[in-house]
Amino acid sequence: MFQSTGNRRKFSELSEQEILALAISSEEDDARIYASYADQLRKDYPATAAMFDEMVQDENGHRRFLIAEHERLFGPTIPLIRREHVAGFYARQPVWLIQNLGVERIRQEASRMESAAYKFYKEAAGRFTDAGARRLLGDLAEQERHHMMNAEAAEEQHLTPDKVNEEAEEARRQFILTYVQPGLAGLMDGSVSTLAPIFATAFATQNSWTTFQVALAASVGAGISMGFTEAAHDDGVISGRGSPIKRGLASGIMTALGGLGHALPYLVPNFWTATAIALVIVFVELWAIAGIQNRYMETPFLKAVLQVVLGGALVLAAGILIGGG
Repeated sequence: MFQSTGNRRKFSELSEQEILALAISSEEDDARIYASYADQLRKDYPATAAMFDEMVQDENGHRRFLIAEHERLFGPTIPLIRREHVAGFYARQPVWLIQNLGVERIRQEASRMESAAYKFYKEAAGRFTDAGARRLLGDLAEQERHHMMNAEAAEEQHLTPDKVNEEAEEARRQFILTYVQPGLAGLMDGSVSTLAPIFATAFATQNSWTTFQVALAASVGAGISMGFTEAAHDDGVISGRGSPIKRGLASGIMTALGGLGHALPYLVPNFWTATAIALVIVFVELWAIAGIQNRYMETPFLKAVLQVVLGGALVLAAGILIGGG
């Protein structure tokens, strides 16, 4: 669990007072993290926010208990030591990193935090032969165990099955609006709109490398265009579709991938082999898009097939006819 890192002190070198001071600062940090999660989630996920509010109160209670223990054992002056000062001390992910990953990921991170704190105290208790120190660290581990139980109780209290389902549905809706819709639109545009120029070039030149260059330019250009268009036309404030940067990236990347799927086969030197592989990939791409539409956009499968597969086939045929004419 613990590793030596840089010039930080090893955990085994800390005194009993420093270990207790480290526990106090850690409880303070965790309370701030949980408060940040609660503030972020309060609007869209009030039940989870209430759970984190209660966990903040628990952390503050533990901090007061630890400070009282420190004053009883060592006096009122608490050494300044934080987890980043200790090699291998269990780490906390930056709030800005986790808070952008959705409510489920935030709940998972909170669970990991509590589990890591409990394991830390249990392992720390075994690092000392002094009976008083072992007893103190064991008490801290027991406090963390109770904290874990309190967190589970808070989740049961605030996150009833109905509320869990509501928040899961809201998270799914936001995921679709922010990633699936723009990503699917980009994939469709990249896969379908590039068919005509790529296969027109292919049959006009019958040269794999030339076709690949045109296909690469068309795919990357379409990705950049779609990405900027998606990011610029809606800031997400009124529509609730989420960050324009995330939507722009989803749309741009999927647009480029949609075109690159049938561009990469033209890295094969033999033109007819490359074309055969590209046609198979086009077939798979179009059916995959129809399946995604059916699953996430609730488009009837037959309608999705007609929109995507039939439309793509017509564009493909147009490109072949133009290039081979």
